[in-house]
Amino acid sequence: MKIQSIGVKKAITAILVLGLALALTACGNSSGAQTSAPPSDQAAPAQAGAQPLADEGAGGGADLIAGDKVRIGVFSDKPPFGYLDANGDSNGFDIYIAKRVAKDLLGDESRVEFVLVEPATRVEYLESDKVDIIFANFTVTDERKEKVDFALPYMKVALGVVSPEAAPINAVEDLKGKKLIVIKGTTAETYFTENHPDIELVKFDQISEAFQALKDGRGAGLSQDNTLLFAWARENAGFTVGVSALGRKDVIAPAVRKGNEKLLAWLNDELKKLGAEQFIHAAYEAELRPAYGDSIDPENVVIEGGETR
Repeated sequence: MKIQSIGVKKAITAILVLGLALALTACGNSSGAQTSAPPSDQAAPAQAGAQPLADEGAGGGADLIAGDKVRIGVFSDKPPFGYLDANGDSNGFDIYIAKRVAKDLLGDESRVEFVLVEPATRVEYLESDKVDIIFANFTVTDERKEKVDFALPYMKVALGVVSPEAAPINAVEDLKGKKLIVIKGTTAETYFTENHPDIELVKFDQISEAFQALKDGRGAGLSQDNTLLFAWARENAGFTVGVSALGRKDVIAPAVRKGNEKLLAWLNDELKKLGAEQFIHAAYEAELRPAYGDSIDPENVVIEGGETR
């Protein structure tokens, strides 16, 4: 009987403890709904498309992106527009502008994450939400407009052809029966495919690979944006831009994911603001003049505030 008495006492004690715990729980949750929070070392999963409110240190645009940094797609091998320096840091004309955009968006230019892209991956990186903005010498075309939303332009451009001085390509007709090097996903590839299908194209994914192929003689010339070719030929003795302007005059602009209207509107306002202070000209002086010297008129390259002249 003594053993049974002890067992009864333990059972009663357990019931009392359980009842007290339930009472405390009810007091702590007056609504009656059960709530749960993730462990302190785990963050609650973010909802797709969720965007945080602007924080106090932001430049007013932190509510436009889904993280604490703005992800900007840039080139790594297209100097003087986007390249990695000796320390592995992104630099160049596009990066100069992108850093200012990050500063005005989030209050601190260090809150930018540069994501390295190739010409053919720029659209894909926006569509798959790998980047928030593309600042990678992105020429505006009708085909690309169907997939991404372009902001106001900040640069003028046309196609050109660079070739060895010993065997210059001075006109498209000079390419007949010869090979032309292009980079996949560029307006040069599209232009020659549509307008000169008889010219054999040698295609590369990376810009650096394409220029090395030209040096190795794997093509009679290379077609790319003339703004890039002028700088490259100046840095590489023995080559000349025999065709300085080909096809129509185009513009270069940053781009955002299709339908991201709020970020697009902010970016357009930002470019107008930068235009008012002639910031794109400042970027030209810092990054492009050292590459061009005095051979290029900045007014033939720069667009301020989205307005072409």
